[in-house]
Amino acid sequence: MHTMPSSRDGADQPTANRGRPTSGPGPLGRLGVWVTRHARLVTVVWLLAVVGLGAFAPQVEKNLSGAGWQADGSESVTARELAQEHFGGNASSAIQVVVRSTDGPVTRGEGKQVLTEVTRVLEQEPRIADVLAPVPGATLSQDGSTAVVLAGAGADTNEMVRVATEIKAGLQDLSTDDVQVNPTGSSLLWSDFNEANLDAMLTSEMMSWPVTLGILVLAFGALVAAGLPLLLTLAGLVASAGSLVLINELIPVSIWAMNFAMMFALALGIDYALFVVVRYRAARAARRAASREAGREDSLDDRRAAVAETMDTAGKAVLLSGLTVLVSLSAVMIVPSPSFRSMAGGIMLSVVFVLGATLTLLPLVLFKLDDRINKVALPWSRSQEHRSPKFAAWGERLWKRPLVWGLASVAILLALAAPVVGLDTAMPSIKVLPEDASARVGYDIVQESFGEGAPGTLQVVVDADEAAEAAEAAEVLRADEGIAGAMPPMPAGDESGLVMVQAVPTVDPSDPALGETVDRLRGDLPDSALVGGAPVENLDLKSQLDESTPWVIGIVLVLGFLLLLIALQAPLISLLGTLASLLSTAAAFGVARLIFQEGYGADLLGFESQGFLDAWAPVFFFAMIFAIAMDYTVFLLASAKEHYERSGDPKEAMVGSLAHSGRVVFAAGAVMVAVFFTFALSGPIPPKEMGVVLGLAVLLDAFLVRLVLLPVMLRLTGKAAWYTPAWLRKVLPNVTFAHD
Repeated sequence: MHTMPSSRDGADQPTANRGRPTSGPGPLGRLGVWVTRHARLVTVVWLLAVVGLGAFAPQVEKNLSGAGWQADGSESVTARELAQEHFGGNASSAIQVVVRSTDGPVTRGEGKQVLTEVTRVLEQEPRIADVLAPVPGATLSQDGSTAVVLAGAGADTNEMVRVATEIKAGLQDLSTDDVQVNPTGSSLLWSDFNEANLDAMLTSEMMSWPVTLGILVLAFGALVAAGLPLLLTLAGLVASAGSLVLINELIPVSIWAMNFAMMFALALGIDYALFVVVRYRAARAARRAASREAGREDSLDDRRAAVAETMDTAGKAVLLSGLTVLVSLSAVMIVPSPSFRSMAGGIMLSVVFVLGATLTLLPLVLFKLDDRINKVALPWSRSQEHRSPKFAAWGERLWKRPLVWGLASVAILLALAAPVVGLDTAMPSIKVLPEDASARVGYDIVQESFGEGAPGTLQVVVDADEAAEAAEAAEVLRADEGIAGAMPPMPAGDESGLVMVQAVPTVDPSDPALGETVDRLRGDLPDSALVGGAPVENLDLKSQLDESTPWVIGIVLVLGFLLLLIALQAPLISLLGTLASLLSTAAAFGVARLIFQEGYGADLLGFESQGFLDAWAPVFFFAMIFAIAMDYTVFLLASAKEHYERSGDPKEAMVGSLAHSGRVVFAAGAVMVAVFFTFALSGPIPPKEMGVVLGLAVLLDAFLVRLVLLPVMLRLTGKAAWYTPAWLRKVLPNVTFAHD
């Protein structure tokens, strides 16, 4: 931060001169100069980081975990752990191999041979516990055509997903013309989903890079300058990917962490580089003009001065933006779920690397390339122009008619946000998988052969030191209207005194009625009974998400406001900037409800509506959207504060911020929208939700909130926007953006 000695007297009324630096660059300016003087050291460090960590990056897909979607400490997770330990791995993470014969009973002839081979393959896998043959009345259908071989979980959920990935192809290859083999179950579901999701992410990345490059070429007006953000992002991505592999050796990291890190690193890396490069070009043009006017040669000191100016202004805004992103995502850590924490951690790690590259590597590259960043320029490019006449004219238009533009933008946002009132959420159903995925095919066969609720069998573990507890549990299950049938109590094969009762619900595992059944059972079953099973784990995670979401939103808003307050030293505009982010977020979720819950546009986007939005979307997407929204807020308001520090004129602050940063916000928003919307065009439902929700949020936030509503707020609040009480100024660190 740029700290200045100053008197506190008269701090209540900001002036044009108060807060301006008196001499020399600030800390970030000095950092920029330092990296130019230690170019070899900085280059070697980054090469070692990228090459060293990059050596581990190819192992990301294989090493990172595929499960972790659970509420740690919940009743269902405890039930699963007991089932795995005391019942031969007959837990929710067990692998179910569905074998169906179209030519007579599956236990005879060719079907019997296939069952024998399936059992042999499963028994050869050391991470599988007990292998249970089909049992009539339980895992052998009444017509004898379908059997389920149960492969007990002999490892944790993450490892069982890896087992599923490794053996599913071999098991499917055992199929014949008359006998079909399809492994299914929770572990297969995550294996198939991760595979489909990874393919979608890679496809989206391949689609987004050329689109992104095209937008950047138009924004920068030169191919070399446009390539810098992509190279910067690539360095951050490679380093963060390798780091995630190493961290996974200590703590399981979800493969989703890398997926989100890829997307966020690309979007934010481009944003940051765009802001810095544009400012450097303008600073160099000004220094060069000053040298000509003074009749002297342009020198290395002029280039270093341009770097210092860039870092003290754009660099400071980037740092504050990055801190806002990190703070927003850190709030997700309060959700006690490994997948959520590792996803948030993965994004935060990528942001740290991108920030590091932006504040150290990029200034060095700019210093070395200097005018060569303008090579291969477009014919109409005006690369040295920092102030955009078009955005200045737009600012003047907003200044003249603020109420018209402000009310129009608010009306649009409120209209789009209205559907959010009826938003329903639930954990992903089997519909997130492609129709030909093994887990989905097996799921459908089990449902057809054993009943609607058979894929979501409940597992009730009872501490039955007294035999009456097990009998009571079985009786409660048989009597419940939501249970189609319950199996006889099964004692553990050890001296634990535990008994398991398995029950088949009457409804599909994703049916909301199942939640009512589970709640009822937990009230009626003996006190020692623990209700588990894959669908119950989903229900417990949804309950945890519903409980955590208000806390996450509250923490994100408070911390975001405090960071803006520290950056801008102005409580009113910091509060308005924070609250404005809620409008674009609500509007994005309102449209998401129409698309994913009601199914509007499902055919166009190529998905089958689940009838709800995935339960993890509100908490996780809110943190991501808010982080991005504050990114633009910091860029725009930092520029406005810089102009206000220089002039003390609210109009110059508003119009000048649009003139100098509007084009950057516009280009950065276009890049992010392109990146996110490519995720809406491929893959299963969750990446589509991510692409649509985040893409819409950025579209609305960058182009409607930041380029219309926020400038209107600056216009209507005038000098009050920048007012800071004397007592507050004494508490806050002194942060300035103006640069002499």
